[in-house]
Amino acid sequence: MLRVISSHVFLKQRLHPGLLDSLNKAGAQAIEIFAARQHFDYTSRTHIKEIADWFDANPVAFHSMHAPLFSDEDMGRAGGPAVNVVHPDKSRRIDSMDEWKRALEVAETLPFKFLVLHLGERADEWSPRSLDHAVTALEHMRVFGKPLGVNLLLENIQNDVTKPEHLLEVIRVGHFKDVGVCFDIGHAHLGEGVESSLAELKPVIGSTHLHDNLGTKDDHLWPGEGKIAWAPAMEELKSAPRTPAAVLEIHYTLGETAEHVITRAMDTWKQLGI
Repeated sequence: MLRVISSHVFLKQRLHPGLLDSLNKAGAQAIEIFAARQHFDYTSRTHIKEIADWFDANPVAFHSMHAPLFSDEDMGRAGGPAVNVVHPDKSRRIDSMDEWKRALEVAETLPFKFLVLHLGERADEWSPRSLDHAVTALEHMRVFGKPLGVNLLLENIQNDVTKPEHLLEVIRVGHFKDVGVCFDIGHAHLGEGVESSLAELKPVIGSTHLHDNLGTKDDHLWPGEGKIAWAPAMEELKSAPRTPAAVLEIHYTLGETAEHVITRAMDTWKQLGI
């Protein structure tokens, strides 16, 4: 599996070459960048160019971008609405699609392989309406992303819309053979369970988010600091047919220094057998 680290661990900081250097030193063969304007301003040509120059100068791939969850510069804390393409309000869906497209346009200057998407928010329920909105959004995003060489991955988050069987239904109904799943093991542990979720989603897993929790909240701890059974989960992921990357997605609220990320990540790769 490809060793990848998400910049989510530094989400409260502006992404700059020094932080990318630390992820490189941590043993990452590739990086996932979290598209949040206070961290990586995907609307700023200057910021995009700065990050593109770093990738051009280093032997590290830009594996994936996590699509924005909010359009403001404070992750919705100022009262801005969440990005939600399955929202009942059509204007909210249109605005959300526009925000995803702004992030996807980064690939014109800074190419990446996957765009990781959330379908809905925590309280969103599965329904024929949410299925229709999801399929419509993905149809548009596929058309927009294909010329840029970007494929879409749907993340299993903590809502009803993205339960394993519902993600598979979205892919089936839309005939989306090129759309896969970003398997978030921490969210699976809090939901349907890691083993059963893997059993359903394994054929379509294109990438992962690896982090741990104690079974009560979405802690995004380092693997081994929670209650997930890592050995059987990693065995299954390593044998998944789409050869998914191993993406460490550690929470920024842990306040990790760059130096600790380097040492802790190196230990984690060994622990996971990657």
